[in-house]
Amino acid sequence: MNIIGPDALVFGVDDVLAANQYLIDYGLLPVNNNENGGRFEALDGTCIIIARKDDPSLPAPLPTGAMLRKTVYGVDNQATLDKIVAELSTDREVTFLEDGSIQVEDNSGFVLGFQVTIRREFEAVGEFVNSPGMPVQRPANEIGADEDAIITPSSLSHVVYFVPNLVEAEQFYVERLGFKCTDRFTGTGPFLQPGGTEDHHTLFIIDTPAHMQGCEHFTFHVAGPTQLMQAGTRFKNKGYESFWGPGRHKFGSNWFWYFNSPLGCHVEYDADMDLHDDEWIARECDCSADMSQTFLFKATDKWMPGPD
Repeated sequence: MNIIGPDALVFGVDDVLAANQYLIDYGLLPVNNNENGGRFEALDGTCIIIARKDDPSLPAPLPTGAMLRKTVYGVDNQATLDKIVAELSTDREVTFLEDGSIQVEDNSGFVLGFQVTIRREFEAVGEFVNSPGMPVQRPANEIGADEDAIITPSSLSHVVYFVPNLVEAEQFYVERLGFKCTDRFTGTGPFLQPGGTEDHHTLFIIDTPAHMQGCEHFTFHVAGPTQLMQAGTRFKNKGYESFWGPGRHKFGSNWFWYFNSPLGCHVEYDADMDLHDDEWIARECDCSADMSQTFLFKATDKWMPGPD
């Protein structure tokens, strides 16, 4: 099935205004923004939707009370949406919504939506690196470091779930929706890639006790490592607490920087993820600090060498 990836994540939060401001400071574009919630978009239209936790239009929360209420996946066309309906309606209720999307629960109780994707094309300039022995990418007199650069996340990259039933959870996405495992941490969980993208993963599921079930983190792609470091530094300077990073993962190769948030999960900046096609053979290893990251930095305040 040609599922592209997550179009939107919907949260029911305790503090709407704090969540709204957090996403604006993170760099997303507010489509609307008020005391009842808002919609916050990346350049391609993928988004985070915020609502009050008692908003009656939201799906019911998980038994843990996790703030993530719904993950909405985009598909390439109506034919794919119809295939998903035909497949999932064989053993569970599928709800048809007024906007043309459908809603269903996965094997772990997470509420999913599926819709013809809202992703739109956009114009952006990637990061160019001058490497000795290679053709020049950034020509003479074109500056690579711009402190005034406007940084807007490009696209919703992936979401990570804590699940209490790892085998059943993975079976649903692989056997019913056509995701495939690109890499796996033994006993921890698989990185999963849907059929409509070459991104290393759009979903990672982690085996946890039932009382921890929920969203561990989500992330948006930015243009490259420089944007990630610059956006993360700005975010930290606004007072948001760094949780992990900056660094670079081993599986996926993506640069990362995670922050605490008022959304009941961590939020990451992500850049330069590996792409894999059908020829890729999944790797597997035990989960450890050495296997999770190729390197890790520790952010400090600005420093200048001097005589002291």
